Amino acid sequence: MAPVRDMMMTSAAFVAMLVFSVALVAGFFGTLHPAFDSFAHFRVHLAVLMALCALPLLATSFRLQAATALLLAVAAFATTSNALSVPRLWPVQAAYEAEAGYQPVYPGDQPIHPGDQAVYPGDQAVYRLLQMNLRFNNSTPEKVLSLIGRTQPDVITLDEVSDMWKAKLGHLASAYPYRILCPYPNGVFGVALLSRRPFAAGTQPRCDGRDAMAIATVDFGGTDVDVAAMHLTWPWPRNQSRQIGGLSGEFASLGETSIMACDCNAVPWSAAVRRVAGLGKLTVAPSPGPTWLPIKLPEFLRFAGLPIDLVFSKGAVLIHSVSRLENTGSDHLPLMVEFSLRQEQKKPVDEQETATASVRQNGRTRG
Repeated sequence: MAPVRDMMMTSAAFVAMLVFSVALVAGFFGTLHPAFDSFAHFRVHLAVLMALCALPLLATSFRLQAATALLLAVAAFATTSNALSVPRLWPVQAAYEAEAGYQPVYPGDQPIHPGDQAVYPGDQAVYRLLQMNLRFNNSTPEKVLSLIGRTQPDVITLDEVSDMWKAKLGHLASAYPYRILCPYPNGVFGVALLSRRPFAAGTQPRCDGRDAMAIATVDFGGTDVDVAAMHLTWPWPRNQSRQIGGLSGEFASLGETSIMACDCNAVPWSAAVRRVAGLGKLTVAPSPGPTWLPIKLPEFLRFAGLPIDLVFSKGAVLIHSVSRLENTGSDHLPLMVEFSLRQEQKKPVDEQETATASVRQNGRTRG
């Protein structure tokens, strides 16, 4: 009976390895159909599962197929390396330095306090953007407000801004007087953008037609930056691909210097994210690791989650770090983004009125 049982186990491992390999390969054809792209979101998981099935087969007659599967798993995992910093999957605090040797210096070289203005070599001011999926039915909203109060970011992009959050966000009105809320038709998946820095003169914040995206032009010390908050729906069989097509005009309308943060419900190496980046001529910042985990799973399984909260930028925006913060009651971890603006592209303050007039003459005033 033992040989029969061993043969059945070997056959089962081989079949499982084949199934995982087919799903893994399908994920590389996401541009052909969004159904294939759905497999791409689980590329890391599929590669690991396929490798686990292949390892015991190395000692069987399927050793050649197992070795091929292992090579495929390693190659597939490698395709995620540019979008995901593998050594930083485990810590909750993970950072990405855009340029080697750039270390922030805070005034007086003292411990960092909320609201401190970081300065990089060359007197580059460093700004902070906080990206959060609030979760529509979050039972601990006080954790969200506490995190914002402690970190005091310059601008905040929010997803799943349900009706319950409107009153909660009202408590931040004095600290963040510049804001736009875009209520999603179902009253659950709205987006919002809050800023303690003023919106640029002559511009108006706006929502897209379906309230899945909020855009405002923020004045960062004399430099106008388009800031966007976005929330995409789930991938196929849901209508994420169609939604991206519907937002193509908004992506294209982003100014030359822009930063966008979102719950993309898509991983950075997916065709969906590449499509968004292409439409907006944006660059995707490497993810610090999995940000989403089903809310019923314990935190120690975070490594098995998905990195679907992402940051895009272009133009004068130079991203120095993207860090995961502590859980605030959502199934997503917040992201803190530190960025500066390249000085060679900064607009002198005394030229703002001239630039604004030029924008109006060309019919590009926000409205």
